[in-house]
Amino acid sequence: MQTLLLWLFYISTFYAFIPGMISRIFGYRVFRKGTGRTDFALTFDDGPDPHYTPLLLDLLKRYGAKATFFVVGSHAEQNPEVIKRMHDEGHLIGIHNYVHKTNWLMRPATVKQQIQRTDDIIYSITGERSTYYRPPWGIVNLFDFSKRRQVQIVLWSAMFGDWKEKLGADRLTEKLLSKLNPGEVMLLHDCGTTLGADPNAPEHMLIALEQMLEEAQRRGLRSIRVDEMIKNMQNSPIYRLSFGKRLVVRLWLVWEQIFQMMFQVKAISPSDPFLHYRLRKYQGEPVQLEDGELLKKGDKVIELHIDNRQLFELGVRSRSSAQLAIRLIRHMEKDMPMLAERIAGDVDLAEAKALYGVSMINRGPEKFGFMVLDLPKGWFARSTKFYLSILLSVIHPAGSARLKERSDVLVPKMMLMSISHLLDQMNQQRPQKPVKPRERLREEDLSLEAELPGATAVH
Repeated sequence: MQTLLLWLFYISTFYAFIPGMISRIFGYRVFRKGTGRTDFALTFDDGPDPHYTPLLLDLLKRYGAKATFFVVGSHAEQNPEVIKRMHDEGHLIGIHNYVHKTNWLMRPATVKQQIQRTDDIIYSITGERSTYYRPPWGIVNLFDFSKRRQVQIVLWSAMFGDWKEKLGADRLTEKLLSKLNPGEVMLLHDCGTTLGADPNAPEHMLIALEQMLEEAQRRGLRSIRVDEMIKNMQNSPIYRLSFGKRLVVRLWLVWEQIFQMMFQVKAISPSDPFLHYRLRKYQGEPVQLEDGELLKKGDKVIELHIDNRQLFELGVRSRSSAQLAIRLIRHMEKDMPMLAERIAGDVDLAEAKALYGVSMINRGPEKFGFMVLDLPKGWFARSTKFYLSILLSVIHPAGSARLKERSDVLVPKMMLMSISHLLDQMNQQRPQKPVKPRERLREEDLSLEAELPGATAVH
């Protein structure tokens, strides 16, 4: 019996678990996130629902938003008028199996029947076939990859747990706004009748979604259909990279997400996250800053990080090193005043002595007041150069040829600027540190003694 269970475990792991992990982490043969500067994708699973889906369509129509609906075939069969309305109003209709059952528990032939039956229902209502497929719970099996010629598997980049009522509209709104970025593929649910969902959960989703759509309008962002997002991505220079380079980029971006969560790295502008920062202690050799202040080990610094996804996209879209440098400078010109304003409003950040960063793309930082220094020789400099060389070969317009051509100048550099210098440039002032109650009381005592010589305050 133990041997049988062990074999079942091996088979299920090979059949579904490993393919699922590969598709989620590396995006192998699935679409899960787009590119672009102003577009994101709203996707809805499990519908249509006779009550909530029409309300959702009303909401999308008010804001001029287009969405993608991955419908359960049996629900579509029961609500053909809702499916027709989706189609007539310009939304994309995808397949979510005939019944909401995981592919992990179905044979390949059964999954194929589920897809075909749902597609036939959609065709009978709209007159169009669907080639977009999202497996329930996003679980793909080994044979789903072989369906690439028949359907495009679509997963997601952001999921919110909106199928549970206890999340509430306010918390869901916060989660939606935190992921309101270009390229995101957002997963929501317009039906609460599937296993594990709460029947009235879509009511909270509609409230939160309206708040997010209002914010999207303010930021100049719009929701588009998944097929349009895929088409835009295929026309971009990124799509023309080799599989090996795309794999390097994927690992790089996954590592960035892990790093940001572990070290609480924050974006200066969440609506356009180019420059990120975190507060940390300086660990290098003492450095005399340009304004005369000495930066030494243990002093607080604000460590700057350029968003890797935006850096990658800027790199592959730039025709030359000069164009890449100009685009980076424009982003810095927008973000540096915002950073100064944030420091001026945050006592903890204002305690830092300097801005600090390490990069191989170090043309032009002097324009903003940075000192550019060589990294001290050692393992950190060597490992940083190796790591950044690999990445630069992917993102640089000239690729690895640039590294061979001028490897002598493509070395990591340390960039420093005193916080005082930054605030002076941006006409900002350090915030006053709040006086603690006991300190305030002592100040009052001294004032009283000055007014009444010889008087003693009793505490």
